[in-house]
Amino acid sequence: MKLALFDLDHTLLNTDSDHAWGEFLISERLVDPVRHRQINDQFYEDYKAGKLDPIAYNEFVFEFLTQHDIGYLTELHQLFMQKVIRPQMRPHGFAAIQKHQDLGHSIVGITATSDFITAPIFREFGISEIIATNAEMKQGQYTGKVAGLACYQQGKLARLDQWLNGRSVSESWAYSDSINDRFLLEYAEHAIAVNPDDRLAVLAKQQAWDIQDWSI
Repeated sequence: MKLALFDLDHTLLNTDSDHAWGEFLISERLVDPVRHRQINDQFYEDYKAGKLDPIAYNEFVFEFLTQHDIGYLTELHQLFMQKVIRPQMRPHGFAAIQKHQDLGHSIVGITATSDFITAPIFREFGISEIIATNAEMKQGQYTGKVAGLACYQQGKLARLDQWLNGRSVSESWAYSDSINDRFLLEYAEHAIAVNPDDRLAVLAKQQAWDIQDWSI
């Protein structure tokens, strides 16, 4: 297997889909704006600093999911795609995915953000194999809990190993913007730092990794 791994937020997208979802809920007047923005912003700062508690953050995001049925949430996500996400999808991301598809590589979207938010986005990019932090469901309703291991930092490698299930990889590529994904980038033979944050930019230069600008 030749494997291409794509992060989502600030890699394929010009934005962070998790944080943007919270802002979208505020703009639609579906949550308390003061409380939600304060908590959402603090978690986002923790993520950028590399000290996020992924369970606590996702359980905060999942609070809203527990209050509504799947049909309504699906319609709301479609509105989120239309208003927020599609304008932020990077053409360079589509091109990189197409390049790997043309070469017959296996392509996986891998993100710390929940499957509820990210699975439809990855699918719109043409990626059907998705490894994300999973929102637990029971009897067709979200419970508000994380199912299994959060897909964050070294947890991405653990979740990737589960996905591979013993299959061998002969060559791999990994694309990400964040120092939180240093483990994923170190795993791959070909590491591509996409519009890297400051700490990842330093590491990428030290490791002589490819640095690309997809924001243009």
